[in-house]
Amino acid sequence: MSNSELNNTLYKLSSLSKCAKENKTFQFESLAHHLNVEFLKDCYNNLARNKAVGIDKVSWQDYNSNLDENLRKLVQRLKNKSFRPLPAKRVYIPKGNGETRPLGISTIENKIVESGISQILQSIYEMDFLDCSYGFRPKRNTHQALNQIDTTIMSKPVNHIVEADIKGFFDNVNHNMLIEFLNIRIKDSSLIFLIKRFLKAGYIDDNLLIKTDVGTPQGSILSPLLANIFLHYVLDTWFEKEVKTHIRGYCELVRYADDFVCLVQYKDDANKIVSALYKRFNKYGLTLHPDKTRVFSFGRFERGNSQNQNRKANTFDFLGFTHFSDKTRKGYFKVGRKTAMKKFRAKIKELNIWLKQIRNLVPTKEWWKILQAKLRGHFQYYGVSGNFPSIKRYYSLALKMVHKWLNRRSQKKSMSWSKLYNYLTLYPLPQPSIKHNFYTLSHKFVS
Repeated sequence: MSNSELNNTLYKLSSLSKCAKENKTFQFESLAHHLNVEFLKDCYNNLARNKAVGIDKVSWQDYNSNLDENLRKLVQRLKNKSFRPLPAKRVYIPKGNGETRPLGISTIENKIVESGISQILQSIYEMDFLDCSYGFRPKRNTHQALNQIDTTIMSKPVNHIVEADIKGFFDNVNHNMLIEFLNIRIKDSSLIFLIKRFLKAGYIDDNLLIKTDVGTPQGSILSPLLANIFLHYVLDTWFEKEVKTHIRGYCELVRYADDFVCLVQYKDDANKIVSALYKRFNKYGLTLHPDKTRVFSFGRFERGNSQNQNRKANTFDFLGFTHFSDKTRKGYFKVGRKTAMKKFRAKIKELNIWLKQIRNLVPTKEWWKILQAKLRGHFQYYGVSGNFPSIKRYYSLALKMVHKWLNRRSQKKSMSWSKLYNYLTLYPLPQPSIKHNFYTLSHKFVS
């Protein structure tokens, strides 16, 4: 095997994309053979190297010790269909509100094969996916979704929002229906057979094997893409072809993974959409959360309407931000954004716990670099137009917590504020700043 085989496979994947783009009804019959040694070696090399190990306790480094032979045997098992994905190791990570989120840790071979399957499917479905979806797609991200919401509300006649929440989406995806959707494009029985095995692999929780008859594997490489394929057919294309053609006003869908909002012109249309969404998701084995699914007024007239009606102006949370009706310095309408309070509190609590734990484990200069990275990451995500007060407050509270825990290292206080500021002069922390500018539109209303 050589790099020429890898290059040939990558060329063939680009050919799949070209074919999928040119012919929207073409069915692909020969795909599994792309999972060859060189392609899977490339998948292996692109995996994160310091992740937790699965139930087989084999790390990235362990697998590398005899890589070529391991991959040769893996490909042989794939060809004769004796490869069986091992169950994921179920762990629980804190959500920041006292609750936990389940996560599956896959074995190294599961990750390698899942990565290969994902690239094959992605080369096809990226040509099918619509512009309304932003989650877990190449060259698409949360900030583009947020910017789309801002642009749509600012430039289109949006007066109402449909906010919906799918109950336990990733845990309740119907396997048979997902396979039916895959069969629309994929007619390779070997690849479908392999995907079915991943769906049924299950997980180990507290030394017990839990079989999975529904849902996509939590934490797996393959899961986000399969979820996107499922929602592409259940929601995106249905909304584009059916919903938009059966209402009288403007409407638009913005989706990131299983989170989505509908931006609507007329209230009666918004109510129709909610009713249709309940029926649509029920048809495919999913349920909308009744307490988290709602229709409410929002847009350039919301601020004035709320004052006239003697009520608080409506807001909504999406992707970690609270959206509200705001105005520019000249008094024009604009969409305001701030870090959602639930997220803000969770991030502060998370940082406080980490500082408390790390302060005595290693010298300050060592964990200071991690603190810099944490602040940089926070500002990179939450540093969007209009949110400077929130990220500035986060920075201020971070400094207070650093000062507090540096002085808790011993009974005697050793770090005054002046000493801390001197330390910051030598080892500065990232300053809060706006990383994503959404305010690029004029204030003209498109009716």
